[in-house]
Amino acid sequence: MNREQAYKILTEHLKNKNLIKHCLACEAAMRGLCVHFDPDASTDEIEKWGITGLLHDADYEETADTPERHGLLITEQVKLPEDIGHAINSHNFQNTKVDPISNLDWSITCCDQLTGLIVAATLISPSKKLADITPDFVLKRFGEKSFAKGADRTVIGLCEEKLDIKLPEFVEIVLYSMQKISQELGL
Repeated sequence: MNREQAYKILTEHLKNKNLIKHCLACEAAMRGLCVHFDPDASTDEIEKWGITGLLHDADYEETADTPERHGLLITEQVKLPEDIGHAINSHNFQNTKVDPISNLDWSITCCDQLTGLIVAATLISPSKKLADITPDFVLKRFGEKSFAKGADRTVIGLCEEKLDIKLPEFVEIVLYSMQKISQELGL
């Protein structure tokens, strides 16, 4: 599967433009994380990580009433490589009971929550431009428990234990990856 095929699957399953943008943000973050783990990663490996981010929420609208199925349904509907399928199944591990194991799994699990926090932080900034956001600005918002309550800080923080990436560096990788596609994100 290539990126074009994955994007077609995404837009066939998701209609909400903000959810599609969220998936684009996760795609960018996953590409950045792939390169973090392996600066010499092949184009195919980077694309695999990107596709994981792109498709992780493809069944979100279809599973809105059954959160325990979110991440499982899309892998039943679409034939995906086993590692991508497992990462998508496990990114919602609290509900699916599929445990994240690999760096691929934990990366999508942690960055899924962080991309939402970064978007929320951007929207409250004076310029509302992703290019103007710094890791410190995001980390300050991270510490405000009443801000972007839907972003699970505990899951984001697992980047330290499960990926061996300190939170400030994790925020930096994800933020800078998102900034590269700010036009596509409308930010």
